[in-house]
Amino acid sequence: MAEHRGIGQRRGVLARLGVLAGAVLLAGCQTIVPRAPVGPVDRPAPPPVQAAPRVEAGIPQDVARQRVALLVPLSGANAGVGQSLANATQLAVLDTRTDQVRITTYDTGTGAAAAVQRALADGNRLILGPLLADDVRVVAPIARRAGVPLISFSNDVGVAGQGTFLLGYTPQQSIERVVGYARGRGMTAFAGLVPNGLYGDRASTALLRAVESAGGRVVSLQTYDRAAGSLAAAAARLARNAPYDAVLLADSGGTAATAAPLLRRGGGNTQILGTELWNTERTALASPALNGALFASVADTLYLQFAARYRARFGVAPYRLASLGYDSVLLTVRIMRDWPIGAPFPVARLSDKGGFAGLDGAFRFSADGVAERALEVQQISNGATTVVSPAPAGFGR
Repeated sequence: MAEHRGIGQRRGVLARLGVLAGAVLLAGCQTIVPRAPVGPVDRPAPPPVQAAPRVEAGIPQDVARQRVALLVPLSGANAGVGQSLANATQLAVLDTRTDQVRITTYDTGTGAAAAVQRALADGNRLILGPLLADDVRVVAPIARRAGVPLISFSNDVGVAGQGTFLLGYTPQQSIERVVGYARGRGMTAFAGLVPNGLYGDRASTALLRAVESAGGRVVSLQTYDRAAGSLAAAAARLARNAPYDAVLLADSGGTAATAAPLLRRGGGNTQILGTELWNTERTALASPALNGALFASVADTLYLQFAARYRARFGVAPYRLASLGYDSVLLTVRIMRDWPIGAPFPVARLSDKGGFAGLDGAFRFSADGVAERALEVQQISNGATTVVSPAPAGFGR
């Protein structure tokens, strides 16, 4: 069962009070002369007073289902993504036909701390979410003190660990996968064009490590910010360090489509590489500038089937991240066999080396709490993508 609950809007349980109605019989009045003394009149005993059912604040006690909280933004700038995640969890509950999980949604858009405190007060034993890394930093210590683990949708590995697990797609894994594929095709000299900021920093580190591990070398690594002309200037600096076999554009598909022509000026035949971000905005991949580019991401086969069911039920297309909400429910249901009703969540089950299966393929949690994913490599051709290296079906023990 999935239900939605916004912070600041308490839902008390409405007790149905039964009112007993009795019929009063009226007799006509007349004078009667008694023939003998009249004794005391027997009066019927009053009906017993029935106590009203007990009404408690919050969600009613549930002895048949595990209580699981979903913390996502339902208001504010990220409300669309949050609602898509919430809808996906609802669809997963229906698809699995589970009657052992009760999911209640709490809005982090009005305050992550208030959301988790309400979730814990309602007796939830597992938290799915939050979405944003900043919200995870607020929620995690509060949940940790209560002994309740988090399975977050963030991709910031810096917030993982100590009872916080990350389902989000991380740049490190996609960069390692696409670099390994390019290296296997004979490419040895690599370059990178990355944005300033946390994502760019992590992408830069991942590129350096992946290339070194694959036996290649990084020729140049240039950064840019969002100011006008910064991207073009960084691309020009990078071009001066040519030749290189491949260049990583660690940004959105739209930004990559803008940067690619700048890198190919002069007729260069450089292989363009992308990250998992490209899979979240497929329309940008139709740009002719990205023709032939490679990127690594989770597989889309099952997701496309899910997206069709989602549109049929909710009337809109889901955000690509909605699969994380769906898979978090599949994971919860999978572990239900080892999770007695009312007991703490069995965190140790998340360390299963064999991993789990979901819409996004096989995944498992590493020792640091980050989801390790089986990724495929896709190549863009005339606006469409083709799988050139399938994702592994699972993990070895």
